[in-house]
Amino acid sequence: MSNKENLLNDYLCPPGFGVFTVNTAKERKDKLTQSLYQSTETSEIEKKWRKSLESLSQKDGCAILGVASDCGGGIQRGANWGPLFLRNTLLEDHQEVYKACFDLGDIRVIPHLLHDKYLNDETIKSAQNALYKGKELSVSPLSIAKASVDEVFKFNQNLKLFSIGGDHSVSFPLVKAWITNRRSLGKKVGLIHFDAHTDLLRERLGIDYCFGSWLTHVLDDLESPSHCYQYGIRSTGKTKEHWEKEFGINQYWAKDVKEIGAKELALKSIKELQEQGIEEIYISFDIDALDESVASATGTPEPEGLMPHECAIMIKEFTNAFSLTGADMVEIAPLVGLSEQGSKTTLEVGAAMSALMIEAMTNANN
Repeated sequence: MSNKENLLNDYLCPPGFGVFTVNTAKERKDKLTQSLYQSTETSEIEKKWRKSLESLSQKDGCAILGVASDCGGGIQRGANWGPLFLRNTLLEDHQEVYKACFDLGDIRVIPHLLHDKYLNDETIKSAQNALYKGKELSVSPLSIAKASVDEVFKFNQNLKLFSIGGDHSVSFPLVKAWITNRRSLGKKVGLIHFDAHTDLLRERLGIDYCFGSWLTHVLDDLESPSHCYQYGIRSTGKTKEHWEKEFGINQYWAKDVKEIGAKELALKSIKELQEQGIEEIYISFDIDALDESVASATGTPEPEGLMPHECAIMIKEFTNAFSLTGADMVEIAPLVGLSEQGSKTTLEVGAAMSALMIEAMTNANN
């Protein structure tokens, strides 16, 4: 086994193991591992999972990565359970789609940390001892996510990555690693962002990498901020004109999607992106882009949002026009829903949107 594979074994853990717990949600983790590995015994699961990583360089199509961190949230926590719960819903509702992918597992998460830049040397050393027996590797979720995806692309540059969060801060390392990889291959890329919120703060309470500011810190990685398009915005203290002028992005609020029409707006955006030479896209989908009536199990549910059929239309149009080589689904917090039915509905629509993106990524023509 190469050093790179050793690093992935350090940074990652089996699917569903991203939340460090013994008993909480055990039945859901057992359900997942029984389906994936025909076992609920940790030692057997880890053996089979580690064996699967050895074939990473030979994989094609789409790989799944869980980032079970809500360390960068700030309103209501709980999105750390998204990767486990969403995987189970994908297996229930879209089994063929899910099983066509290669599941890399989850990054390892110390839930009290966010990014290594915020830690002192003593904390880093202590965390390295806990996670890696003293190896000098990244210890915070955002830092581990970036390092892990960089390692994945060292093995297999053409692998398409679908990630499950986690709060929206996790998109910061994922998108940065994706842009770096695709641009190293000479690809011209664009970013599609579905959300109720702009996520364009420069910092929040002094923290620059969080759920409300992640996008600000990846725009410079794009060839131009005009290659970023936002849809579903409706909860912000400033105007659309402010955000577009300040950051140079293209922003459409939920009311714009409804007034223009989902298909018409997608086609308009596609034409503009094609005129700029865009070849590939990343879709970052915050579940609160959807109306709270269908997505209440999230940290910041918002009214007057997009409906699933509108998002599905747009995703289909975008993925018909461009190669989708990276995507994420974030901010599903299944245990914070106002009702059991609300949580179930959120997971169902989240799985449906995820399945559309995964299908596009496993399509041989992409």
